[in-house]
Amino acid sequence: MGTCEIEDYFLTIGEPKLHGEMSRSLCASYVKVLMIFPDIESARPRSMSGIQALCALHIALDNTKNILQHCVQCSKLYLVITGDSVVLKFEKARNVLADSLRQVQDIVPQAIACQIAEILDELRKIKFSLDPVEKQIGDEIIVLLQQGLNFNSSSSELQSFHKAASKLGITSSKAALRERRSLKNLMERARAEENKRKESIVAYLLHLMTKYSKLFTTDFSDDNDSQESTPCSIRGSLEDSSLSGCNGCAFDRQMSSVSYKPNLRRSEQMSVPPKELRCPISLQLMYDPVIIASGLTYERVCIERWFADGHNTCPKTQQRLPRLSLTPNYSVKGLVAAWCEQNGIPIPDGPPMSLDLDYWRLPLSESDSSNSRSIESVDACKFKAVKVVPCGIIEEDKGNEEETVSAQQDDYEFGQYEEFLNILEKEDDLMKKCKVVEQIRHLLKDDEGARIYMGANGFVRPLSVFLEAAVSARNGKAQEIGAMALFNLAVNNNRNKELMLESAVLTILQKMIADTDSVGAATALYLSLSCLDKAKPIIGTTEAVPFLIRVLKHYTDVQCKLDALHTLYNISSHPTNIPHLVASGIIDGLDDIIARPTDHNWREKCMPVLNYLASSKAACDEIIAAPGLISGIATSLDVGERAEQEQAATCLLKLCNRSEKCRQIVLQEGVIIPSLALMSVNGTTRGKQKAQKLLMLFREQQQHGPSPDRTDEINVVALSAQDSKPALSKTVSRRKPDSSTSYAPGIPGDGRCLFRSVVHGACLRAGKPSPSESQEKELADELRATVADEFIKRRADTEWFVEGDFDTYVAQMRQPHVWGGEPELLMSSHVLQVPITVHMWDKKKNCLKVIAEYGQEYGRENPIRVLYHGYGHYDALQSLSGDLQSKLNKRW
Repeated sequence: MGTCEIEDYFLTIGEPKLHGEMSRSLCASYVKVLMIFPDIESARPRSMSGIQALCALHIALDNTKNILQHCVQCSKLYLVITGDSVVLKFEKARNVLADSLRQVQDIVPQAIACQIAEILDELRKIKFSLDPVEKQIGDEIIVLLQQGLNFNSSSSELQSFHKAASKLGITSSKAALRERRSLKNLMERARAEENKRKESIVAYLLHLMTKYSKLFTTDFSDDNDSQESTPCSIRGSLEDSSLSGCNGCAFDRQMSSVSYKPNLRRSEQMSVPPKELRCPISLQLMYDPVIIASGLTYERVCIERWFADGHNTCPKTQQRLPRLSLTPNYSVKGLVAAWCEQNGIPIPDGPPMSLDLDYWRLPLSESDSSNSRSIESVDACKFKAVKVVPCGIIEEDKGNEEETVSAQQDDYEFGQYEEFLNILEKEDDLMKKCKVVEQIRHLLKDDEGARIYMGANGFVRPLSVFLEAAVSARNGKAQEIGAMALFNLAVNNNRNKELMLESAVLTILQKMIADTDSVGAATALYLSLSCLDKAKPIIGTTEAVPFLIRVLKHYTDVQCKLDALHTLYNISSHPTNIPHLVASGIIDGLDDIIARPTDHNWREKCMPVLNYLASSKAACDEIIAAPGLISGIATSLDVGERAEQEQAATCLLKLCNRSEKCRQIVLQEGVIIPSLALMSVNGTTRGKQKAQKLLMLFREQQQHGPSPDRTDEINVVALSAQDSKPALSKTVSRRKPDSSTSYAPGIPGDGRCLFRSVVHGACLRAGKPSPSESQEKELADELRATVADEFIKRRADTEWFVEGDFDTYVAQMRQPHVWGGEPELLMSSHVLQVPITVHMWDKKKNCLKVIAEYGQEYGRENPIRVLYHGYGHYDALQSLSGDLQSKLNKRW
């Protein structure tokens, strides 16, 4: 294969963000193996070892592709700090790929074997190492992590991060946006895996990246919470409004304005200090810049004067400050000195002398008029700045013209808002008000500053009154406009939501849903308000619940149904709401959705709601009685993603802990037990725990008294035997049942059941009598120890399919009460050098089916036969005597 073909394939998976040399070298060999893989498949032998080798190669290719995609899709910052780990992953992928190629090299035609030999030679020559520059950047960021995981804000921190991010190519707002999205994806995965250490590291990187992103001029925001009719879940943000004294400034502009190299070609405009270096109060270069709690930087004497006059808000944003502490901003002080040196201007040698002017005039002061509202802190992070201008005459050069224009524009906007408010409060014509509310709706959609300003200046009450008037007039268009204006006002703003509750918006909504066509708008507003904890018990006891359930069951608009489901999820998180939810028919509504086989995405969204409902006994009884819910949960366990499986297992555990009837229904669902067994190995951390608890629960039920039909299933089984189609470590078979019968003698469930069953079967196979329980225990412990040794002996062949760290796994397996599974059965067949066949009961056909075969290379005759009950327990299968067979035939 030529270099061009390799490059073409490399482009299809994407350019690696980091570790490019390692990726290219491994990708070259990976692509060559892909090209000959069809020939290898077509030449595969029918032997068990040949198919195992082919499967191992397939898995090795998947592992190689995963590490290549990791370098393409992962965050640059995370890649650079985990460089050593990435190198180990590359080496492991290379070694596994080489080992799997060696396994197939001897079982393919000579021409293909020669190509494999060339690839193996290339793999052997590859040396993986970190790029020195990337390693240095990683070390710098690790130092930041070690010093600042408590999210302390400092200018030196941002400077250090800027240098590292610039070296990684994060030098534009688009690049910063991509990096933030990658970090958010990593955060979600870390939470799903419950990896707290990884989550804290990624959270801090996202914190730094968010602050750094605000240093760019263009704002490519990736928040979707303000979509007019597409409400998203309101999540807490790690974004910090503190920008170490450079809040909201453009970093490129700052660096171009403040250069550390003398510039001999200065224009007249260069004598105007950048606004980032001037105090927002005095408008002069800062002598002693300090940072206040809002994250903005001021001249020390100016802000001290502001606080001394009794203010506890930020002069620029009017944000209420949690503390009045001042932090020196040495970064800005250094930038001031550098700018002065560059432009030939004396460095300030003291605070400004213009503080004896008349008192400052604030356009939005608390004392402007009797109608002005107090401006409160509502978590602003992008608030449009409110200018603070001295009344006295301050000499300004031409650079202030731009600021004057900006101030005039802000004054115009605020004047427009006041005009809107005046119309809403004094106008009687509903349609004139409707036009104004329509404008407000669109303003609020994308402008967080407008949401903060309007919420703090009394817009909530007039908008609520408008919606009430629209409901009274039965004007559907006005209702939709009013509800969506309130929805946009509430996005990401809990303070505004609280004001809406005080304005009786929920009472108005209750009247609205009784007779309206604006279902989507009403549902969206309910969704937004339901995110507020104090609103949940209020909404959950009103007619909103039956309304939302009707929307979920009968409404056709997908977004509206989704909003209704999310609202019901928020409401169900409050325990006191569950009885009303159940009485209103939420179980039937969820049953209608989950029972549909094509609605996988909807089933995934319903699981968290079921989880909350399962905490109530009344809800449990209805869930168990609903025909499709248990089946839907079983489907989620079988085909859902790992997070969905975790939710389904959690719900199932709550149901089964409450009801023996539910346990019986679950055991009748043939797919649940195998799915739980698989999940206990491959699920999320919490998912594994839930699956293991469920399996133990089902096992205890069998031990303490299963139903008669279940006892017959466990102890009297019709033996199956059929031709098999092998897989990597086991063979799944579908043979026709024969007439021979066997029974399970009853192996104790002490954690040794797998090894007890195997040694019991080995004794019977060798023609020896059944061992006593004490002998069986001794032999089982000996087999366990030998199996652990066999794992180590075959480490190169077994490490890839062992879950987690190999050494930890083997150490745990040596413990006498740790359960075994498929890997241990495979190793047992190698230790004893005999075939082992695993059976499971098929309720539909009322017979046994062979679900796996191990050690086929040692022959197929007279295998050790074990019975897997599906909930973590194994039994030995033993042939029936003639007398017992006769009695059982009469019984059946």
